[in-house]
Amino acid sequence: MTTELPLRLADRIARQLERLIAQRPFEAGARLPAERKLASELGVSRSSLREGIQKLISQGLLVSRRGGGTFVQNNAQQWTQHRIVLPLQSLMAEDPDYRYDVLEARQAIEAGTAWHAALRATEDDKVRLRACFDATQQVNDHDDPDKAAQADVRFHLAIAEASHNVVLLQTMRGFFALLQTSVQQSRQRMYTHPAHFASLTEQHQALLTAILAGDAPAARQAAIAHLESVHQTLKALQEEDARQARIGRFPRSPTVT
Repeated sequence: MTTELPLRLADRIARQLERLIAQRPFEAGARLPAERKLASELGVSRSSLREGIQKLISQGLLVSRRGGGTFVQNNAQQWTQHRIVLPLQSLMAEDPDYRYDVLEARQAIEAGTAWHAALRATEDDKVRLRACFDATQQVNDHDDPDKAAQADVRFHLAIAEASHNVVLLQTMRGFFALLQTSVQQSRQRMYTHPAHFASLTEQHQALLTAILAGDAPAARQAAIAHLESVHQTLKALQEEDARQARIGRFPRSPTVT
């Protein structure tokens, strides 16, 4: 009879597995490496590995097929979306003001990704960052708002990739759908005000320039300033809409002839 491992150890190995899958990343339906190889890679015994795998199977993240091995049920991005993003998407659908909470969360996360990207970006990362920035300039919000929002989000994701911090990167990847909704709402709202909209390009340019220069403090500040500007602009536009709505509720004075 085998003795069950302490819960803490099983949880630790399960987290190691999650991290390994996130780093690769494995696609949905991909088979995990052979048990012997995986145990060696993680530095654990095969019996300990089985406990960790069982934890992830019980959570619906892995699936075991008799005689066939263990497979990834969903990819890492889908895991995060299932656990975190879907409930938040429901909140945003019910109350658009939750977009301000998303902007605050982005500011906290992206200040870190920008800082680390400035310190760690490789030449390949920098090429990708320039290409993603150029893509934001090539898509017109009026013609295709969805693609414009996708290009904007991909630029921010490229920064997260250049940070080479797997936790920050997977957080950003997991929030991709939520980020795209937030970005699209912001861009559509700001598009009707050309002066505000034009500033987005300047802010993205400042962020890119700081990262390419390896200036971590400037990159962090550029990320914070960018998202703070979006936040304040949307607040101001919302308040103006409310003011106009109040004015509209009052009947016009009769015209004196």
